Amino acid sequence: MKKAKIYIALREKNKNQYSYQNCWVVEDDMKIVAAINLYNGTQLIELRQPEIDYVRSTINKNFEPQDETQTGEYYIDSLGVNPKLQGNGMGTKLLKFIIDEYIIKRNQTLGLLVDEENPNAKRLYLKLGFKSVGKKVLLGKNMEHLQIKS
Repeated sequence: MKKAKIYIALREKNKNQYSYQNCWVVEDDMKIVAAINLYNGTQLIELRQPEIDYVRSTINKNFEPQDETQTGEYYIDSLGVNPKLQGNGMGTKLLKFIIDEYIIKRNQTLGLLVDEENPNAKRLYLKLGFKSVGKKVLLGKNMEHLQIKS
């Protein structure tokens, strides 16, 4: 609930990691049915500052998040599909689009963190060509850092 509240507060503003400038969406009948949020890891500190400021002023004044990405990769922060449409491959199609856009057309590296307790997601990412490049702990969760390069 808190993450959703933070996201809602930030998405309307420009130049943060959750703003519309960093989202690709799938529309059907004028409704957003899927979205992927990604941004240049080089800009992490700048893009995340509004989130840090918001959390510190409303929830936890000592909030110090770990870095989830790094220079040299476009970081896939989140991917969501309308629950009514899950299971029909829409998330996979969106990921394939992003891979084509960033790896093939822009010659970039994509990275993401996958929760070690989510083997189905990890299988999907590996099937699409992502490779493990390390492990991280993010907000107390064990995560695996995956990347795909051109």
